[in-house]
Amino acid sequence: MIQNILLADSGIGNTRKMMKALMQIPRIERSRLTILHVVPSQTTSSEMTKAWEQGGKTLAESVTALDLDPSQVNAVLREGEPKDVVGKVADEIDADLIVMGSRGLKGLKAIIGNSVSQYVFQLSSRPMLLVKDDLYAIKPVRRLLVALDKSDSAKASLQVALDLARDIEGSEIILVHTISKLRGKLDDTLRESPEKDPVLADAIVKVRQMGVKYRCVAPEGKPGIRICELADDLNVDLLILGSPDRRPTIAKAMPDLDRLLGESLSDYVRVYANCPVLLTRIES
Repeated sequence: MIQNILLADSGIGNTRKMMKALMQIPRIERSRLTILHVVPSQTTSSEMTKAWEQGGKTLAESVTALDLDPSQVNAVLREGEPKDVVGKVADEIDADLIVMGSRGLKGLKAIIGNSVSQYVFQLSSRPMLLVKDDLYAIKPVRRLLVALDKSDSAKASLQVALDLARDIEGSEIILVHTISKLRGKLDDTLRESPEKDPVLADAIVKVRQMGVKYRCVAPEGKPGIRICELADDLNVDLLILGSPDRRPTIAKAMPDLDRLLGESLSDYVRVYANCPVLLTRIES
C-alpha cells in the first residue's frame, strides 16, 4: 500500500501535473506527501544564498500548484548532489513511492548526461514513478496497463494496480503477457483467447474479485517493444511494470551495469513508453 510518497521536484517537467493526477485517486489522496527540492552546491556564499532562496520559491510554487495545505505537506530543501539526496531522503521517510522526472535517456547517454532518475532507478530498491519531462500530456489515471510474467515483482505490480483502480470510477486494468514466439495449438488458442494464458489466470481471478473492469492481451514479439506499442494503441494513462532488484548485496553501492547499459525490460520501457511508468521493486 502506498502511504508515504516522495515527490522529487526539480521545478521543471511534468512531476507536479502527475502528482496532481494521482491525488485525484482516493487512496493516494490519503497518503503522506513529502516534496523535495535539491539545491546543488555553489562556489560562493552569495551564490549559495541565491540558490537557497530560489529553492524555497520552487517548493512554495509546488505546494501552491498542487493546491495543498502547507501544514499537511512535508516540504524539504536540501543541498547536495540531487541523485544522492533523493535516495537518502527516500530512506529517511521510508517512502513507498518516489515520483520524479525523467529525460528518457538510455544507456551511455544517461551516464554521460548525469541522469538523476537513471541513477536513483539503479540504486534504489523502492518503487518509482518516472514521468518524462516533455514528451506527453498527463491525463487523469483511468486506464492502467500491467505487464505480467511469473515473477514476484509482477505480482507486486498487479497489487499496486488493484489498490489504485478499485477507488477510481470507470477504471480499467489491461493485463499483458508478451510471448516471444507463438507456435502450436496452445499458442493459437492464446492468440484468439488471451484469457486462457496461464500466466494471466491468477491475475484475472484477483481483478474479478475486486470488481474492476479488465481486458487481457497476450501479444507475440519482444516484450519491451510490444508493451510500449500497446500503451500507445490502447491510450494507457499509467504503465505498471515489475523491476526486480537482482543486485547482490556487495553491489548495492554501485550501478548494475547490465541495466545501466539498457539491457533490462524495465530500462527499455522507462525510456520508450509514451506514458508515465511505475516500476515496482522486489529485492531478490
